[in-house]
Amino acid sequence: MMNYFSYTMVFENREIHKRIEKGLGSKGKLRIIRELAKRPDSLLTKYALEKKTGIKPVDVRANLKSLVEIGWVVEHSYRIKKYQLNMEDEIVKETIDYMRKIKYLF
Repeated sequence: MMNYFSYTMVFENREIHKRIEKGLGSKGKLRIIRELAKRPDSLLTKYALEKKTGIKPVDVRANLKSLVEIGWVVEHSYRIKKYQLNMEDEIVKETIDYMRKIKYLF
């Protein structure tokens, strides 16, 4: 029988799993994360991400929507929306560290 602590841990792990699967669920998301991680203090437009990643505009929009929903990317509302990696998120920080370690990100 599970106690409250065990149940809470299982629930929290499921939520973490969902965020990771949603965040890393496609080649497009990986490319967007990689481009944003190259310059974490910079803001990029959708157009810039399209050009840097080679991803179709419709896919960039869909991938950014998912990444913003899970809090991995921050959307800045200027005249033209700009995007930035959320380096305050622990999963994002660990993911970027891992990407550097395996040479996916330089």
